[in-house]
Amino acid sequence: MSLTHFDPKGDAHMVDVSSKSPTHRVAVAEGTVLMLAETLLLVQAGSAKKGDVLGVARLAGIMAAKRTADLIPLCHPLPLTHVALELEPDPSLPGVRITATVETDGKTGVEMEALTAVGVAALTVYDMLKAVDRAMRIDGIRVILKDGGKSGRYEAKR
Repeated sequence: MSLTHFDPKGDAHMVDVSSKSPTHRVAVAEGTVLMLAETLLLVQAGSAKKGDVLGVARLAGIMAAKRTADLIPLCHPLPLTHVALELEPDPSLPGVRITATVETDGKTGVEMEALTAVGVAALTVYDMLKAVDRAMRIDGIRVILKDGGKSGRYEAKR
């Protein structure tokens, strides 16, 4: 197996997808922000000083997915057809579970866009709550579903 982002000399390069046919592609990524139970109560009550933590983080994640090629040097800019983020408070953690679903009709996948959406949404949660809980931890960011294209379907084991 070879790494696609390196040419035969070992130099990094953007993968040439010009000969690939466009297909419908989807990726789902997940992650968590772990925090004190008291911090989660602020999120659930909507009483964090900076405002609607989950709403702002959702928008930040959507914006990040759209800007992934500006952040990750070898990612192709893609016309995204759908970006959705779910941010669910989970007292059993305690914390917030984040899931991003990204879709396109294109020549390359959207895994990086889904991962970027989760990462930036998690960082936004941290930013909005850091005044009350500096010990928060962003954890478990990973692709849980990828479908479309030559490599087919991938589903992470739970």
